[in-house]
Amino acid sequence: MPNQSETKHPLKMFALNSNRPLADKIAAAAGVELGKATIKHFSDGEISITVDESIRGDDIFLIQSVSDPVNTNLMELMIMVDAVRRASAHSITVVIPYYGYSRADRKARSREPITAKLIASLLEDDGVNRVVTLDLHAAQLQGFFDIPMDHLEATPLLAGYFIDHGLTDNLVVVSPDHAGVSKARRMADLLQAPLAIIDNRDPDKSTTSADAVIGSVKGMNAILVDDIIDTAVRISISAQTLKNAGANDIYAVATHPVFSKNAVSQMTNSPLKKVIVTDSIQMPDSKQFDKLEIISVGHLIGQAIRRIYSEQSVGQLFIQ
Repeated sequence: MPNQSETKHPLKMFALNSNRPLADKIAAAAGVELGKATIKHFSDGEISITVDESIRGDDIFLIQSVSDPVNTNLMELMIMVDAVRRASAHSITVVIPYYGYSRADRKARSREPITAKLIASLLEDDGVNRVVTLDLHAAQLQGFFDIPMDHLEATPLLAGYFIDHGLTDNLVVVSPDHAGVSKARRMADLLQAPLAIIDNRDPDKSTTSADAVIGSVKGMNAILVDDIIDTAVRISISAQTLKNAGANDIYAVATHPVFSKNAVSQMTNSPLKKVIVTDSIQMPDSKQFDKLEIISVGHLIGQAIRRIYSEQSVGQLFIQ
């Protein structure tokens, strides 16, 4: 008989309600079937969850983006973690393709909360053993956790869109502000393209003046790189700025398509030729439009889960 330390605990994966299509792709890439659970919402908004199979001693992976409706999806995740822990799972890993509340990562003004840290504390207190997430708003959010965290990167997949479509000539990669330079530089390195920056120091006073562009974009195809597109005001103004500065085709690239308020009309009526995003957030038909291209992160996350379960390096996924 093998020792307990030599016995591999079974891998089981469960999806909640935020993004079932992505969860199906993740499970397929990881080579497992999604487990069975019943998720009910009472008329007053309370959530009831039952795990419909034995998970005693298993290594559990729970898939849930903290996206719209943010608070409902967050509570589903917290309640599911509690259910799994009380069912005697061996370990609990939460897979959060979109980490909601990540934009409040510091006190920018007096008497403000740091909700990105609050979510991390809630997950740890709930009994989570590991977190897997994708393109945090700020990489230093990893330091908010005292448990292992795997921070996956979608930039190589997004860069692959331009490589696969033969769009690598005459390119310039543009950051819409100074804060996003590191992410834009990573894209520029992958595409072997120069880097430009839109010098927007006050988001409340955005300008479309060509003088706001640091770097050469005239006569070039530009790729605007961001982590999140929310209302799309900034990305649309940035596209107009680049057009006024003489750029040719302008593309927007982002990992997380929040697309709130009038984002779709903003991008539809902007100079953007294409908007390339991932499926970290499920996209309803009402938010899809002709310029939109969606790249799946299902295989990336599925392979990461398989490597975590097999105790292999996740960093190997990002070697270019």
